[in-house]
Amino acid sequence: MVATTLPPLCFHTTKVAVRYSTESKKNEKQKQIRLNKNKNNNASAVSFLKPSPTPLLLIKQKPSQTKLEALDVVVKDIEALVDNGIDVDVEIFSSLLETCYRLQAIQYGVRIHRLIPANLLRKNVGLSSKLVRLYAACGYVDKAHEVFDQMSKRDSSAFAWNSLISGHAELGLYEDALALYFQMEEEGVEPDRYTFPRVLKACAGVGFIQIGVAVHRHIVRSGFLDDGFVLNALVDMYAKCGDIVKARKVFDKIASPDLVSWNSMLTGYTRHGLVLEALDLFCQMLQQGYQPDSIAISAILSGVTSLKLGVQIHGWAVRHGVEWNLSIANSLIVMYSCHGKLVQARWLFENMPERDIVSWNSIISAHSKEPEALIFFEQMEKAGVLPDNITFVSLLSACAHLGLVKEGERLFSIMRNRYGMSSIMEHYGCMVNLYGRAGLIEEAYHLIVEGMEIEAGPTVWGALLYACCLHGNVEVGEVAAERLFELEPDNEHNYELLMKIYGNAGRVEDVKTVKMMMVDRGLDLYTNM
Repeated sequence: MVATTLPPLCFHTTKVAVRYSTESKKNEKQKQIRLNKNKNNNASAVSFLKPSPTPLLLIKQKPSQTKLEALDVVVKDIEALVDNGIDVDVEIFSSLLETCYRLQAIQYGVRIHRLIPANLLRKNVGLSSKLVRLYAACGYVDKAHEVFDQMSKRDSSAFAWNSLISGHAELGLYEDALALYFQMEEEGVEPDRYTFPRVLKACAGVGFIQIGVAVHRHIVRSGFLDDGFVLNALVDMYAKCGDIVKARKVFDKIASPDLVSWNSMLTGYTRHGLVLEALDLFCQMLQQGYQPDSIAISAILSGVTSLKLGVQIHGWAVRHGVEWNLSIANSLIVMYSCHGKLVQARWLFENMPERDIVSWNSIISAHSKEPEALIFFEQMEKAGVLPDNITFVSLLSACAHLGLVKEGERLFSIMRNRYGMSSIMEHYGCMVNLYGRAGLIEEAYHLIVEGMEIEAGPTVWGALLYACCLHGNVEVGEVAAERLFELEPDNEHNYELLMKIYGNAGRVEDVKTVKMMMVDRGLDLYTNM
């Protein structure tokens, strides 16, 4: 067998140079260059003959390759070498896997995986770790696990573990990510500064503050309490798990907070409705010379309850030339629409230099009680932007408020048939609300018991109960109320709606019965009757 070693890919911005050749080709080219030099030296000083371009210059005149095109060429060449029985150096495989990871080129990663000898992959921890990272980062956690389970010395480094934990957390598989962390502890693998932020993200995802506190203690024992990267993750975890006081305590311990630190604390305050605290922190951020980014501005705008304050933040964004940042512009649309300023929201939307799905959803949602929502959706389709679940929630809600039953049915149909979306609970809730507001109680009930692909939740049954209250349908209202009492027994509003239905029907004794049910469950006897 002949061993061939190829230099790694060299990427230079958008132009990619891939160079590999045998020594004989190098010698031949060098010989040709020397001959050209001799010819030039022997030429007459009067003639000044124009030399022919060398092969190297001809190569430079070829159109530049994209990074993926260059990668494709190299992978094909490696495949040809392996097919011819030539061994490829492990560093080449390692370099190619690194390139695939950076380009998120999973299809090439799979091809490279097929070329790596199984024995080499099993024994070489660095190589297998990079393959685990590639699969996990691209969402192929099952394939990542297959490679991980075959690693011979996976306890030698936290690298592969971190990749798996991160891959699961990014997919929302938070419990699996935490299980890997516990397994990592059991096998005696020492965590590093990249382990804890990934684990803390999983804690925040499931809201397990007890586990988060335990991880915090592990961070202290491991000596990472002065690591800004780890502390930022702690702030985010505590804020998302509901302990905003503890989040602020950790934030105050960060010696040199960066934008991630400020943003984590800002979003934590706004998420908890602590607008004044968020504004105070925002002012501190400015006073300390930090330039707020789009995340900080969007966080503040999402929590603003005063239109005057929102306009002032808009003015700040204009003065600093960031008003057309996509995230900020989207947040401004939402801010103005929440305060009923649809003219300003439309002006922003129409003048945006670029739009994404969030932009379209924001403007459609702003008009969720107006016929303009349907017009914006037509424009969205003409622009070639694919709608998502949120889009159709707003559209179906608009149809319900406008009494457009047929249009709502049409949109519900194209959502499933044209765009291939599966209906979520909110879609069914909107459809029940659509039928219910139109007085089509039987159609709404039929959709719930026979037309839903998932078990109806409180949103759906609540919409039906409200419709029964509007139109005085006692029989279906009782069925809806009974299901709601099982699903959310402590929701006083459901009892009040049923009492109102009974009251409007003149069934005084039934009203008293519902009141007694509330007393038995320790609920306040509040009613507008």
